[in-house]
Amino acid sequence: MEKRDFYEVLGVEKTASDDEIKRAYKKMAIKYHPDRNPGDKVAEEKFKEAAEAYDVLHDPDKRARYDRFGAEGLNGAGAGFSGQNMDMDDIFSMFGDIFGGHAGFSGFGGFSGNSQAGQRQYRGSDMRVRMRLSLKDIYTGISKKIKLKKYVTCPECNGSGCEGHSQMETCPQCHGSGYVNKVRQSLFGMMQTQSVCPTCQGEGSIIKNKCHHCHGEGVVMGEDVVEIKIPAGVSNDMIVNVPGKGNAARRNGVPGDIQVMIEEEEDTTFIRDENDIIYNLLLSVPQAVLGDTVTIPTMEGKAKISIEPGTQPGKVLRLRGKGLPGIKGYGNGTGDLVVKVSVYIPERLTSEEKDTVKSLTESDNFTPTESLRKTISEKFKTFFD
Repeated sequence: MEKRDFYEVLGVEKTASDDEIKRAYKKMAIKYHPDRNPGDKVAEEKFKEAAEAYDVLHDPDKRARYDRFGAEGLNGAGAGFSGQNMDMDDIFSMFGDIFGGHAGFSGFGGFSGNSQAGQRQYRGSDMRVRMRLSLKDIYTGISKKIKLKKYVTCPECNGSGCEGHSQMETCPQCHGSGYVNKVRQSLFGMMQTQSVCPTCQGEGSIIKNKCHHCHGEGVVMGEDVVEIKIPAGVSNDMIVNVPGKGNAARRNGVPGDIQVMIEEEEDTTFIRDENDIIYNLLLSVPQAVLGDTVTIPTMEGKAKISIEPGTQPGKVLRLRGKGLPGIKGYGNGTGDLVVKVSVYIPERLTSEEKDTVKSLTESDNFTPTESLRKTISEKFKTFFD
């Protein structure tokens, strides 16, 4: 059977970087990991196929040969391996480090590594919530308290999972390490592999007398009021991570995070352009012709600006530093308040007003010169460039 293209297997382009290849393999391996798909032969084959593709593409020499000669270029000693013929533990022993340690998951399947004791610790799942913010909220930053239904630490056993004053006991199979060793024959000879202990599931301890309230899990469904602080300058669809406030983990493990997706409400006064805010200033004809001092709204209240005589529609005035603040680490500084001038032309006039306007047509000052026409024409072209 002809092999699928390794780039296609991982879903990356041929120009993909090493990090992109690693991320793609990690995503595939998590999706088709046998712990998540028990007894699923199709998932197992895809898991092996992804491992074979990663074995080739993450190695510069193998990848170069593959790019030049295809799968045929991999024939020969050390050229690659056949993932379809390898044992799962062989794959774990070769690529287990991509998950952050040992043969299983680190933070993806409910566990996280514990370098102190070599055991595994549960991690609570993350939560995602949406939060609607006004432009004012975004300008100042805001702290909100929200009530969430989520997994919380069991109040009866304080998260231990043990009934009463009983305690967890050391696993008799792995003797507290959380892992068991196996020696088996592989394509590379005898190999020793390490896998999660099937008795304690990597915890290193077992519960004989389980809590009646949480049934040994250490967590129960409940409610919690969480304070979420949103920094100033966030934007629509941005995600703010709140660490340690997500679902509680089984048996006093590491709690998950809350990912807050920002929904920015449409403002009735300003239009947002990244960190700039745009305000449309509508002037009367006399104001534009004669000039004036007008009051405009700002994010902090109000400000007075001077309108010069002869101000043209479309003129832009800029108040530096009066826009939205930039978020630290994103490289954008504080924006400006951009004032775009419009001039209101009345749609209905009295007979006297019409006579007044007609009299103005006799004045050269109310007739645009050829140079002015040319200037406006150039600006018009620039607008569409």
